[in-house]
Amino acid sequence: MGIEKIYKRDFVSNYFSGVVALADNDYEESYNFLKSIENLETTHLQYSRSYVETLVNNFKINEGFRYSINLKKKKLNFYSSDIIIASKYIKNSDFLKAYEHLNSVNKDYYSPLQQILSKVIFNWIAVENKQLNFKDAENLFQSVNPRYKNIKKINDVFLNCYFDTSKTDNKFKSLINEENTDFSRYTFFYVNYLIKKNLPSKAKIVLNEKLKNVPRNLILNQLKLDIFSGNKNFLFNSFDCKNISNIIAEVFYITANALSTQSIYSLSNFYINLSKYLNQNFISYNTLLAENMVMTGDYEKAKLIYKLLSKSGEIYNWHSTKQLALIELEQDKKNNAERVMENGYIKLKKPNIYQTYDLANFFKNNQKFNQSIKYYSKVINKISESHELYPKAKDGRGISYERVGEWQKAEKDFLDSLRAKPNQAYVINYLAYTWIEKGIKIEKSLKMLEEANRLKKNDGYITDSLGWALYKLEEYKDAKRYLQKAVQLMPSDPIVNDHFGDVLWKTGKKIQARYYWDYVLNLEETEDDLKKKIKKKMLNGPEIIN
Repeated sequence: MGIEKIYKRDFVSNYFSGVVALADNDYEESYNFLKSIENLETTHLQYSRSYVETLVNNFKINEGFRYSINLKKKKLNFYSSDIIIASKYIKNSDFLKAYEHLNSVNKDYYSPLQQILSKVIFNWIAVENKQLNFKDAENLFQSVNPRYKNIKKINDVFLNCYFDTSKTDNKFKSLINEENTDFSRYTFFYVNYLIKKNLPSKAKIVLNEKLKNVPRNLILNQLKLDIFSGNKNFLFNSFDCKNISNIIAEVFYITANALSTQSIYSLSNFYINLSKYLNQNFISYNTLLAENMVMTGDYEKAKLIYKLLSKSGEIYNWHSTKQLALIELEQDKKNNAERVMENGYIKLKKPNIYQTYDLANFFKNNQKFNQSIKYYSKVINKISESHELYPKAKDGRGISYERVGEWQKAEKDFLDSLRAKPNQAYVINYLAYTWIEKGIKIEKSLKMLEEANRLKKNDGYITDSLGWALYKLEEYKDAKRYLQKAVQLMPSDPIVNDHFGDVLWKTGKKIQARYYWDYVLNLEETEDDLKKKIKKKMLNGPEIIN
């Protein structure tokens, strides 16, 4: 075999390996493969698209810029390369070059999303480059497609903030109080604006009012801690609405977030990395990048990002602690996860009820029920029945009490939870199902489960409980209907299949019943106690057990 054929074989192999690695969100490997191939862009445009995306996702923006400039010289540029070039010029405040560049490229082949983004970016560059007044700038942005109304609303606020118009305050108020869309994030930018206008008292009022509605909001809680601790000059997120680079970074973030919700992680990372490049002092951008890494299974990179975030304030530290613990659980390192959570909680100067509730939930979800009871109790003792956490903490503690065998305390907690918030389908289900298993209040349980089923249609757990209540009342025909539906909803659940086997036996379908019980015996999730019961039922049916 000649050396030319070997070269071509390796050439093709590296190309496909690089593309596959990019699709798998393995950006370092993708970079190594695609970097080894030279000049393929002249014959294969898809190579260039993949390589540009890989460079940005490895945060090699300067290398991406140089490559994109080379593409433009060869007239092989495309949307992503155009945006990288523009971003570099914007970062360097070279708005004339940015304007000339975007004005010269052919946008006919851009997708609708690419067209709107390039339009917004080009308009901001034009505002800065041409030194437009507010009215001319406002007219310029009217050309943005009205289909993208949320981007237009956000852009309108930033435009008023940039020109410091008299409408800026009301524009911010209108945006963050929008009823149809959650714009609570933009409270950060409003508060930031008020602080720079030397209105700290008003900033605190706005922030506190919004946190009443979104008490777990990460960026707002960190902002509150920064301001109220007197660190307003050392805010961990830096943003200036008079800085075009900062504004466009936020436009890219909006895009990245939307793509992430659609599970388009590689492209989402492309935009979030450009956001980080354009505003390197906005730490919060890392939260989305880390979430994307977790979703694609790149746990080691996610860990590195969370460890970086943990140094950016106590709120970010606790958020990072929880995420690092979840990653340890995903990697089957339960003991490590527990240590991470416990150490993170100890480091909190004054844990609030939400952080304590997080720790209680973690212990409950990992079968550390006595520990969870301790921390749920701390939360419950500090809040009133009207607090949003009260029914949740009561439910969580009730589950933990039930699992350690203290049923009277568990029952009281479940009833307290439902009294505070009646229409909780899963709390109703847990309480009613436990009553059924104990052979008490079955008729009451049936009525409760019918209500839970109304609240949560087609939920496998609730459907199973409803069928099981009917089974206990010996209404086998109706029970079979619900239990069969539960099996369809949760085909791999051992208990659901066991219940269906029981009702099949009771309705004379003994061969089919044994089939389902045999299926349960072969499921990995089936616990040993259930296996023992089923082995007995395989011989004599459910009578011997129930």
